[in-house]
Amino acid sequence: MGAPPPLSPHHPIRDSPSSPLSRVPSLLDDGRSYEHPRNQTILNRETETSPVSCECENSRVRAVTMLVPADMMMAQSKLLYQLNRYIGERVAARQANIAKTIREVAKVVQDVLKEVEAQEPRFISSLAEVNGHFEGLIVNSPMEFEVVLYLNQMGVFNFVDDGSVPGCAVLKLSDGRKRSMSLWVEFITASGYLSARKIRSRFQTLVAQACDKCAYREMVKMVADTTEVKLRIRERYVVQITPAFKCSGVWPRSAAHWPPTHLCWPPPQLVAEVKTEGFDLLSKESLALAGKQSSMEGDAWVISFHEAETRLLYGGCRRRCLSILKTLRDRHLDLPGNPVSGYVMKTLLLYECEKHPRELEWDESGLGDRLDGILLQLISCLQCRRCPHYFLPSLDLFKGKSPGSLENAAKQAWRLKRELLTNPRSLEKL
Repeated sequence: MGAPPPLSPHHPIRDSPSSPLSRVPSLLDDGRSYEHPRNQTILNRETETSPVSCECENSRVRAVTMLVPADMMMAQSKLLYQLNRYIGERVAARQANIAKTIREVAKVVQDVLKEVEAQEPRFISSLAEVNGHFEGLIVNSPMEFEVVLYLNQMGVFNFVDDGSVPGCAVLKLSDGRKRSMSLWVEFITASGYLSARKIRSRFQTLVAQACDKCAYREMVKMVADTTEVKLRIRERYVVQITPAFKCSGVWPRSAAHWPPTHLCWPPPQLVAEVKTEGFDLLSKESLALAGKQSSMEGDAWVISFHEAETRLLYGGCRRRCLSILKTLRDRHLDLPGNPVSGYVMKTLLLYECEKHPRELEWDESGLGDRLDGILLQLISCLQCRRCPHYFLPSLDLFKGKSPGSLENAAKQAWRLKRELLTNPRSLEKL
């Protein structure tokens, strides 16, 4: 296979047909070419809708629904049946297994954090079960989880988001505030910054000691050779525990461009809700600084939009679409180097929401088309070796991934797409 197309200076998902993603060359094993007949409408949404045309488009779609041929309706009905069956079997089995694992993992982490809190009361465990859901626990894959540990007293610091560290911000002691007024005084640098790495280093030491004392010490151990705080449980599961500050009611300047003014989705009320929800600042390694030496690296906190992303995916079949994508990813795209993460799938789903702003398009009858568009976009991003973060598009989610792993993932994604395209009963075995 030849070299991938050069990276476009434009946004590779939102931009016009000049983008390298406006056409998707095939990766068929026998060398034949294939291009999806609807590529241009799937991959170029900028000319498809405008803020003033959304409402009339809704009525036009309703008006022409009756003109859909009967054989197309029959095919759509069969696909919907296959998708619902896949959700009831494969997706449900995955979710049940993860739910069981979460209960096992959460008990161990809670016990470790209880020991940490006994040693250092400033690190208070925020992992709690609420209505059957563990708040602060994120599923990255069936074997990998992240627990966000929210810290107290961020108020004495100013949030500085000047773009000097892409995807990150720093916390600087407020003017007139004395170091002694901070709960985290020993982690403040000479320049007045609260160091994310210093806090994480102290927390890592505490967790290592807690692992030796907790009731589950026979089954839990620290993962070595990393600055992250990671536990390995039963030699099977990895849980990263990340110290964090919650920033509610504010929005980072680096994401001020969101949402682009020409887009119909999300609607203004939803945008207001998301921005009020705010974001988190995480003490973890920055994707933007991978492989670089930066004087700011130790001080910087990674900006996370997990709650905002979750809020945007309410309604219609969006959550079901994500569940299917994650199941397909776990079964067929869990590859060496992890080029296709569950977060990549969620990101592409958010872009698909922009391209299809009408709620009508997220009715369950459109689920097959939405999956189709997202898989095609995944292949395009893998071939271009770039997948922009949804809120911070200057961040590339493929940064640090080897070209070989991305090329291999593109081929595997095409095999998956081709099977779905050519075999009406493919979901029975996928």
